[in-house]
Amino acid sequence: MNQEISFIQREALKEKPATDSLGFGKYFTDYMLVMDYHSENGWYNPRITPYEALTLEPSAMVFHYGQAIFEGMKAYRTADGTAQLFRPEKNMKRLNDTCDRMCIPQIDEDFLLSAIKQLIFTEKDWIPQGEGTSLYIRPFIIATEAYLGVRPAKEYKLFVILSPSGAYYGSQLNPVKIYVEEQYVRAVIGGVGHVKNAGNYAASLKAQEKADRLGYAQILWLDAKENKYVEEVGSMNIFFKINGEVVTPKLTGSILPGVTRDSVIQLLKHWNIPVREERISIEEVFAAHERGELEEVFGAGTAAVISPVGELTWNDKTIVINDNQIGHLSQDIYDEMTGIQLGKKEDPFNWTVKVAQVEV
Repeated sequence: MNQEISFIQREALKEKPATDSLGFGKYFTDYMLVMDYHSENGWYNPRITPYEALTLEPSAMVFHYGQAIFEGMKAYRTADGTAQLFRPEKNMKRLNDTCDRMCIPQIDEDFLLSAIKQLIFTEKDWIPQGEGTSLYIRPFIIATEAYLGVRPAKEYKLFVILSPSGAYYGSQLNPVKIYVEEQYVRAVIGGVGHVKNAGNYAASLKAQEKADRLGYAQILWLDAKENKYVEEVGSMNIFFKINGEVVTPKLTGSILPGVTRDSVIQLLKHWNIPVREERISIEEVFAAHERGELEEVFGAGTAAVISPVGELTWNDKTIVINDNQIGHLSQDIYDEMTGIQLGKKEDPFNWTVKVAQVEV
C-alpha cells in the first residue's frame, strides 16, 4: 500500500491538560488518523483529521454484530526530547491477527505504522513529560456497512486516536488488590480471548462491577472449562514468583499474548532468572503462599507496564503478598522496562523506535 496521507487542518487547537491531572484515557489530542475500507476498493483515503464526533447509520453492522477491534500502545518522551515507540511492530501484527479472527480485512502493517508515526509527529507536543506519563495510542476498526444480516461487513473504518495519560492505577507502583472470579468467565479456547475484540471487554464488565463494589482494582480470570487454572487479569497478563522461579500462564488460545508479557519473559531470560510458561491452578498459587514460597505477584500490560499485586482473594480467603509491598523483582522489571521506553537505559533488544524530536 503506497497512498499519500492527506491532512485536514483544525480551526483552533485545544488547551492541553496539566500533567498532574491526566489520569488515564480522559483527554484526547487535536487530531486522529482515519482510513476507509470497501470490498471493491480495499483500504483507501488515509487522512489525519481533527478529532471529532462520528456519524454512522443506525444500521451500521458494528452495532448489531460486534465487529469492533482495537490495539493499545504508547509513545514516550525521552530526556533528550525524542519521541519513541515501544515494539510497535508487535502491535501491528496482533492487530492483523485480530482482524483475521474477526473476519476484518488485513491492514498493511508497514503503512499503518508509518501513518501512526506521522500522526504522532503532528501531535508530538501532546506527549507529556513526567514520571509515569506517556501518549497512549488507540488504533481501532469498526464495521460501518449499513446492513442487517449476520455476515462480515463489506465496509469498515480504521481510526487511531491519542490520549496523554498518567499512571493507569493512579499511584503507579502501589500494590493492587485482585479478586479471583469464580462465577463468570472471560473466554474459552476456540473463542476470541486471544485477540483484542471489543466484546471480550464488554463480557468482563459484570464481574468487574462486583470487584469494584468489593473494593478490588481488577479481576483475575480462571479458565472457562474447569474454573481452576489462572488465565489473566482484566487489563494485564499475570506473573507469579514462586520459590525463586517466575511462572506465567501459557498461551492456550484464551489468553491475550501481551506485548509487555513477551517483553518481561525476554528480560527475565536475559537476566538468567528462571521463567516458565505453564498452566498454573489457583490452588497451586494459594498453596505456595501457605508454604511461604509465593514471593511476588505482578501484572504486565501496556497501560500499567508493571503492576504489583498486594492481595489476592479467592473462595472467601484473602492472602497478602510480600507484606503488601512491591517486590524487588517487580521493581527491577519496572525500572528496566520504563528505562528502555524512556531512553534512560540501554536497549539491547532493539525494542524502541524513534519517531520525532520534541522540544525538551
